[in-house]
Amino acid sequence: MDLSKASPAPVRAMIRTGEITGQTSGMCDGYAQANLAILPKDLAFDFLLFTQRNKKPCPVLDVTEAGSPVPRLTAPGADIRTDIPRYRIYRKGELTDEVTDISSFWRDDLVAFLLGCSFSFEAPMIEAGLEVRHITDHHNVPMYKTNIECVPAGVFHGPMVVSMRPMKPADAIRAVQITTRMPFVHGAPIHIGDPEAIGIHDIDKPDFGEPSEIRPGEVPVFWACGVTPQAVAMAVKPEFMITHAPGHMFITDIPNASLAIM
Repeated sequence: MDLSKASPAPVRAMIRTGEITGQTSGMCDGYAQANLAILPKDLAFDFLLFTQRNKKPCPVLDVTEAGSPVPRLTAPGADIRTDIPRYRIYRKGELTDEVTDISSFWRDDLVAFLLGCSFSFEAPMIEAGLEVRHITDHHNVPMYKTNIECVPAGVFHGPMVVSMRPMKPADAIRAVQITTRMPFVHGAPIHIGDPEAIGIHDIDKPDFGEPSEIRPGEVPVFWACGVTPQAVAMAVKPEFMITHAPGHMFITDIPNASLAIM
């Protein structure tokens, strides 16, 4: 099913009813997608401070009121508990559940953070004639933990996670030009070339997602990634945290154009 030209609300409705449970790359061209991190209110300020100190991997698009599942700024008719295809539940840093609905896990003290996602800049790259390999090959984007430490804030600390897209060198330059204008969805790449330089020892074994083929003459291009909070959860081990499953994003009502710096 090609949902590249679909509007966000109907796609969220399909997700809510379980018709869509897979990854969302390539859906709703022109609209921003978002990563999710949900924490108890007593950790919310520390996490907000963490996002402010680490804007490349954690650009904030919306924060809900404690106990409210409604993202008022990004999709006021949505429900954060049901409108993402797949969620992960972490308890004390351990992944304990992966579900398609978190209504039964919801609590009155929970605060949801929606963070900009690199899927949002893939449509502009495709429009510019660049290939996005994981869309071409119909699989999830590869994501890796790095040796780049985020700036700590309160109890939160941990490594930056990056997503990778292989490109010819000339295309990588064009990708830098396109994504630099979109800082609210991670902006320009943080690294191009040698994966070992940022602590990635096997490019064919991503920590999240699925591997992409790197063809002769191509270089890996790495962007900061909103899966970083999941690596942070594993490092910090909070009592309870909910995230999206990598690649299974929240599709907002925000046009990508409104997030771009022209």
